[in-house]
Amino acid sequence: MGRRLLEVFGIPAAVLPRIGPSSGVFGLTAAGRRTAGRHSYREPHRDSHAALFGHAAFRPGAVKATYGTGSSLMTLLEAPVLSRAGLSTTVAWGLADRTWYALEGNITVTGGAVDWLGQVLGLDDPAQSVANLAATTPASGGVYLVPAFAGLGAPHWDPDARGLVCGLTQGTSAAHIARATIESIAYQVRDVFDAMREASPVALPELLADGGASANDMLMQFQADLLGCPVVAAARPISRLVEQHGWLSGRRHLAWARRSATATARHRSFRAADR
Repeated sequence: MGRRLLEVFGIPAAVLPRIGPSSGVFGLTAAGRRTAGRHSYREPHRDSHAALFGHAAFRPGAVKATYGTGSSLMTLLEAPVLSRAGLSTTVAWGLADRTWYALEGNITVTGGAVDWLGQVLGLDDPAQSVANLAATTPASGGVYLVPAFAGLGAPHWDPDARGLVCGLTQGTSAAHIARATIESIAYQVRDVFDAMREASPVALPELLADGGASANDMLMQFQADLLGCPVVAAARPISRLVEQHGWLSGRRHLAWARRSATATARHRSFRAADR
């Protein structure tokens, strides 16, 4: 298939970059006046893949969600699995001994909806102000928000979908709408998580969370209740990407072992409420 695509688009194979392990060296910088000697370029891992590795998600069954302007869920696989439920199959990472794969689902708008509401309400520091407003009510009062401001991503893939607020009454307050906006993040994550449950060859016992919105305890607890399983959130939402690069480099130079025990010590756990 790969060679066929090159032929279709008229791309010579020689211009493509070399494929190597995620912890490998991919080149050297040129020596110059601003650098002392040449430096290696290694570990070209970013975003979702980096976050999955940073959670020490080294065994199938681990699922991570990165809560950003949009959100991405990934679950590790030993071999490629083709999903019929709107998920993408990708390479997670390649190490010296083998290649690992993943199922991925990208959600178009999650934290972006919180920013949108904060701007509509004219709030300073929109994300934090909406979170504070939502915390003043224990529920959304029957209000639901579908933040399809740019269509819907995984697992629905409907570019023509548009945003919706429903369940409004005379008793609806700004706090109810704020709560519904934050809860809309969890509902969309659940859609992707359920699709992963359907496609994964192994059980998915918990969700590993990172990204800015994972600092919101109310959201993390609501997420656990929706999924019916524990949510383990990074203690420092941005730390996983930084940690990943050290781990990949350490695997090559044997400076670190897999520090699963250390990783799991830096988290906040949220367990689903009894139903």
